[in-house]
Amino acid sequence: MKSTIQKFYDCIRTSATKRVVLGTLAVGLTATSATADWKDFWHNVNVGYHRNNAWPDPFNEVDAMEVITPFETMKQNGWKLHNTIGHELFREGDGALLASGNQRVRMIAQTAPESRRAIYVVRGNTPSETDARVAAVRQSLVSLNIPGPVPNVMVTGTEPPTASGAWAGKIGREWLNSMPKPELPQTSISGEKGAASAIGE
Repeated sequence: MKSTIQKFYDCIRTSATKRVVLGTLAVGLTATSATADWKDFWHNVNVGYHRNNAWPDPFNEVDAMEVITPFETMKQNGWKLHNTIGHELFREGDGALLASGNQRVRMIAQTAPESRRAIYVVRGNTPSETDARVAAVRQSLVSLNIPGPVPNVMVTGTEPPTASGAWAGKIGREWLNSMPKPELPQTSISGEKGAASAIGE
């Protein structure tokens, strides 16, 4: 007498029976994964429902950060240019600070906000000149006796845009000379005589 397991194996030997058994197993496995997908689907629907009802609150902070980030970058770059000691504030050759350079270092160290007190030194023509410039700025900071931490001194290759005083004065004079002379209008907006025509009478 054959056992039940042996009868089952004998039954599977036929190709039609094999197809039915394999199909049943496939449906069972698919149903299990479909049940998991179905639960994920309803979970996502629930999350979407609550997100839509809370809109726009979940997204306000992200949007605000996306708006603020470029401005923070611009502020950082602006402070970097403002706190840069350029070529014209060092003596050529040995990298010593000129009197105007010492004043600039003092202004940055004493008036800039504490979070913006880093000083940037424009790179010299040679590494030794750059080192001399950095040493001169550090020596100037030590002589100031600043309360709190001493500002960092860093080297940069970006020089702030500057112009000579003579050039800036020339531009200002030309601008003033090209301005038209102020004149009162002859008529008002409503078409009546203006202040200029009343003075002339």
